[in-house]
Amino acid sequence: MLHAPPPSFMGVRMTRDLLGCQAAILGAPFDCGTHPVRIGARQGPAAIRAQSTLVRPYEPPEDDFDPLAALGVVDCGDAAVVPSALAESFEAIAQATARIIGADALPVVLGGDGAITLPVLRALHARHGAALCVLHIDAHTDAYAGDGNRERDRYNTATTFTRAAEEGLVDARNSLHLGARGPTYQQGVFGHTRGLGYRLIPGDELWRRGIADVLAEVHALLAGRPVHLCFDMDFFDPAAAPGVCTPTWGGASAREGLELIQGLAGIDFVGFDINTVSPPHDPSGMTAFLAATCVRAFLVLACRRPGGTS
Repeated sequence: MLHAPPPSFMGVRMTRDLLGCQAAILGAPFDCGTHPVRIGARQGPAAIRAQSTLVRPYEPPEDDFDPLAALGVVDCGDAAVVPSALAESFEAIAQATARIIGADALPVVLGGDGAITLPVLRALHARHGAALCVLHIDAHTDAYAGDGNRERDRYNTATTFTRAAEEGLVDARNSLHLGARGPTYQQGVFGHTRGLGYRLIPGDELWRRGIADVLAEVHALLAGRPVHLCFDMDFFDPAAAPGVCTPTWGGASAREGLELIQGLAGIDFVGFDINTVSPPHDPSGMTAFLAATCVRAFLVLACRRPGGTS
C-alpha cells in the first residue's frame, strides 16, 4: 500500500539545503513532560504541518502575494529532540536554529511547549548579541522565578524568560510581554517579570487601550532593533484555540489575534516561534489550523521587515 509522505509546511520543499532561502521552517517537537494535566505539545509541529494544507498563500486585499515564494521558504524538518531530555534537546534545537541563521535565513520554529524558545534565543543571541529583543505574546509571562536545584525547577515552560534574562540573551528593558492574564500558581508573577527588566502589558490593559494604541507603543519601543517574536497559542481564548497546554479564558478571538500580528508589520524580526499547540486536546485540529495561519502571517511580517521583499 502506498502512503503519502508527511506533509511539509504549506507544501514547501522539505530539505536542509538553504541555498537561496530567506526563511526556513523548523520543527521542535519537544515538551518538558512536567505539566500536571495536559501533555501533548510535542505533537504540535506535525499537527501544524498537517493543518497547513488548509492555508492558502494569498490573502487579499492587504496580503495579496505569496510569502512562501517571496522568501524561498523551505521546511528543514525537525530538530533531533528527545522529549523530557532538557539539555540534549535544547542543544539540538539551538544547533538546528543556528544552522538556519548561519545561512542568513530567518528561523520559523514550530513548537513544542514554551521551553523551546530558550534555545532559539541562544542561537539568535550568538548572531545578534546584546541588541536582541523579544516580543512575547502569551497568556502567561513565562518569567517565574524557578528557584531550586533540580533541572526541572529551573528549566521549564514557566521559566523561559527568567533564564533568558539571567543568561543575558535579550535586551530585557526593550523587550515586551504582551497579553498575560488569568490565574497563576504563584503570587507576584507580574512583579517578578518587571523586576527582571522586562516591559509588560497585561491582557486587561491591552483590551482596555485597544489593539491600535498598544501597537503604536510596540512599534515605538522596537523600532530599529532586532526582534524575535515568540507567540504562544494560549494568547487566543480557548473558544478559538482549545488545543493548548494551559487554556485561559478571556483571550483574543481569532480575528483579534490575527489583527495584532498583522499590525506588527515593519518591525525588524530576526526569528519567530509558535508554541503550545497540544493536538490531543483538540481532535478537530482547528487550533493547529489557526497556528498554521499565524505562521503564514509571520512570513508576511518577514517580507515586510525593513529592506524586505514586500
